[in-house]
Amino acid sequence: MAKKKAFALRINEEMLKAIEKWAADEFRSTNGQIEWMLNESLKKAKRTPKNKSTKSEE
Repeated sequence: MAKKKAFALRINEEMLKAIEKWAADEFRSTNGQIEWMLNESLKKAKRTPKNKSTKSEE
């Protein structure tokens, strides 16, 4: 599984409320919904990260 990195995100209140509602409708957490949205956007733009060759984890 890919390593995850935490970071702060500033987002306007109305947009966050819309994402929270969408997440609830899809039975996802807000964080999970944002991750899904970003992944879908990357796929659409054909910018999905390439899988790195297997390395030992640090």
